[in-house]
Amino acid sequence: MWSLKLRMWLLVTILFGLIYVVLTVIGTQFLHLYGFSFYLILSFVMMFIQYLIGPKLVEWTMRVRYIKREENPRLYQMVENLAMRAQIPVPRIGVAQIALPNAFAFGRGIKDGRVCVTEGILKLLNEDELKAVLGHELTHLKNRDVLTITLLSVIPMIMYRIAWQFLFYGRRRNERGGNTALVGLAAFIFYFITNLLVLYASRIREYFADRGSVLLGNQPSILASSLYKLVYGSARMDKESLKEAEGLKAFFVNDPSQALNEIKELRQLDLDKSGTIDASELAMLKAKKIHLNFADRLLEVLSTHPNMLKRIKQLSEYKA
Repeated sequence: MWSLKLRMWLLVTILFGLIYVVLTVIGTQFLHLYGFSFYLILSFVMMFIQYLIGPKLVEWTMRVRYIKREENPRLYQMVENLAMRAQIPVPRIGVAQIALPNAFAFGRGIKDGRVCVTEGILKLLNEDELKAVLGHELTHLKNRDVLTITLLSVIPMIMYRIAWQFLFYGRRRNERGGNTALVGLAAFIFYFITNLLVLYASRIREYFADRGSVLLGNQPSILASSLYKLVYGSARMDKESLKEAEGLKAFFVNDPSQALNEIKELRQLDLDKSGTIDASELAMLKAKKIHLNFADRLLEVLSTHPNMLKRIKQLSEYKA
């Protein structure tokens, strides 16, 4: 876990270091010519608007209906107990009226937290498995992960604005002989790199949330079974159902679009073909070395979620 924390701090330092260097260079060389401050301000304004209206967009896209205690007492009690253990306010609880099995948390902060389950996940997981998934989502709220990723995401946004400005509106050379097209090209490269770094930050947050669920009292093998079932459930969905939630998969416990690839790897863990991963099967995975091919590594680099086999392997290192 300390390794993950160190990686996260290094990542944040690198991201903000990059933006500081780029803006300093541009501010020194070109600001007086192109009024770049306008684009910088625009990026932060867009992030602020996203922060304000983001929850409403999630609710609308996922068809979220917030429920009262009497509608689902068991779900309410699970969330309340987990919130008490996590020492955070009880979030609003909602059900997303979609068949795709999953869960997600969002909101502007801990006091504005919302945790939602889909209709599909309520039919797929048993009570202990659902509690493990909810522990993962409440950890996201506790760690302010939505706000963290939103703040980090503004950096690629700024890089994109820089690239656009200098590539398409800065064709002439300035009075100091600086080639604005090269600045734009460099900014576009940095945009691509910082996008990958933000995706990496998102994957690290998923590991933290898994660990958080275990710290809230859930067995690692139960969470592993939950993830296995969610992958299996997603792999059975039709393409239209997957497209329905494509834009918000970063919020989910797993990436549904990767399910067909992941299920091939995960079947080897379910040795007794029970449809779950028990403690003994998870212990056997702990002793194995995982080797991913180039395609799997590339898919992970471009994803908001870790490779599922690696993720469950990490769970095997945890003790309840």
